[in-house]
Amino acid sequence: MVEVGLAFVCALVAWSATAALIARTQRDPQVHTGAWVASSVGVAIALSAAFPGALLDFSDVTFRIFQIGVALIGPLMAAWGAVEYAVESPRARFGTRLVVTTLTVVPLVVLTLDQLRGRYDGSYPALADHYDLIPRSVLTLVHTFAVLALLACAIVAARRMRDRPRFAQHRLSVIGLVALAVVLEILVARFGLSMLGQLMMLGAVGSLWAALVRSQKPPRERRGRGRGRGGRRRSEEPPEDSDADHDEDEQGFDDIRDPQEDGVWGRRRTRADADGFDDGYDDEYDDYEDEPAGPARQPSRLRGIITIYTLAEGHADAFDDCADEVVDEVAHREPDTLLFAAHTVPSAPQQRIVYAIYRDQLAIEEHEQQPHVMEFQRRSSPHVVATNVIELSLSGASANDNLADMLMPR
Repeated sequence: MVEVGLAFVCALVAWSATAALIARTQRDPQVHTGAWVASSVGVAIALSAAFPGALLDFSDVTFRIFQIGVALIGPLMAAWGAVEYAVESPRARFGTRLVVTTLTVVPLVVLTLDQLRGRYDGSYPALADHYDLIPRSVLTLVHTFAVLALLACAIVAARRMRDRPRFAQHRLSVIGLVALAVVLEILVARFGLSMLGQLMMLGAVGSLWAALVRSQKPPRERRGRGRGRGGRRRSEEPPEDSDADHDEDEQGFDDIRDPQEDGVWGRRRTRADADGFDDGYDDEYDDYEDEPAGPARQPSRLRGIITIYTLAEGHADAFDDCADEVVDEVAHREPDTLLFAAHTVPSAPQQRIVYAIYRDQLAIEEHEQQPHVMEFQRRSSPHVVATNVIELSLSGASANDNLADMLMPR
């Protein structure tokens, strides 16, 4: 009876996790999350068939369903999702899709039609006890491909350790969780392992769920700004004390928000005189403007930033959706961001350029701490292959008076 109860719990947990994964995937659909959902569905169906098998002993039908879900669909789809998640080469992804298609269709036919042998009981059946040489060989090929694919994903992620250590460590942790789920599924499919196998299947379902959830929360890497002018690029590597800086920013997040503003907040102090005039500047700027004008032109405080995004193939539409939302939020919530425009590049469909002009350096710092900006960085990160950032200092300009209204209607 203990095995029957565990079988019911396994099926219930598998379907609950699958429903949660489907809900998360619908909010942010990706190829790799879809593959992991397919893996979870296959395992859930297999464990559903294992419950009547544990209650009334397995049969040819329940054995086939169990092996197709746990030995074929589960590990194969999980490994494919890992490749889609970690590998950015379009050719590698396309080749993997061809292999996965072949390793799904052919083994599915073999496992469904091949004759079975042996007697069943209520424990998880091992594939070697009932399958002959051909289905065992086919499943061995599938399992070998899954393991090799996960190793390749780990190597690809580890190569980025020097350039983007936090990003690489995050991807390695996701791949490790997927690998744990795949290994547990392969062991249970091959050896059964009775009650231990049931506990291992709970671990496999939990590992796959944790991998998908973690993949949707990539780390936010801080990029240091260069001091040069005229197109000097910012470093892609985060400073060593990036974690400390991030904690300080989060600690001061509530302190800098002004609840009196209607959707607009920041550290800049506002000043209202008897006439109700509010210029939105600090006192130090007011003092600066009260000085008598000299013969020499004072340097402009305006700052500009050009960000060039290189997108992964097939991710342009998803990135554009994120960009449209952040442009709208900036237009309504950041009065000191004078211009914020996202551009497509007709000659390079996988590139996007975001051009911004800020009132001063403080406006840049406020922009980077806005919740909608941080949300854009989180959501757009899976779609971006590379990012180049160029800082600008205004030396001269000419523009139509209605330019801001045309680009950013408020």
